Amino acid sequence: MPIQSGTFLDRIRERGEYTGREEAERAARVVLALLGAHLVGTVRADLAARLPETYSLVLLNPLRAAEPLTPERFVRATAAWIEGATERTALWDIGAVLSTVAATVDEDLLDRILLQLPPGYDLLFGHTHHTRLHH
Repeated sequence: MPIQSGTFLDRIRERGEYTGREEAERAARVVLALLGAHLVGTVRADLAARLPETYSLVLLNPLRAAEPLTPERFVRATAAWIEGATERTALWDIGAVLSTVAATVDEDLLDRILLQLPPGYDLLFGHTHHTRLHH
């Protein structure tokens, strides 16, 4: 069952220490759009099913990544999409959103998400204990 939209945003707001919901919403939309462009198949669908409808639609947007972005380039892309952001603030936004996503899904789905992403994304999700096999 998907998490409620208000709960999801509140968790992002808490983790990001944002003053208002608007900042949390902007971060969620940008980070989930970029993440969705990297995920395919059942992993993308399974994650979308766990998110509130507003954000599952953002994740499922037909935007496709031409090539998988390394974590560093993901941060730069996020900074480019958020007005006035720097790489440092983008990293903060990504951490707030992706750690909330990680807390929303089970370990199996998180592992399947990470397997579709280049090495190093486990740090962006706040899961440094993940040891992954690179394929």
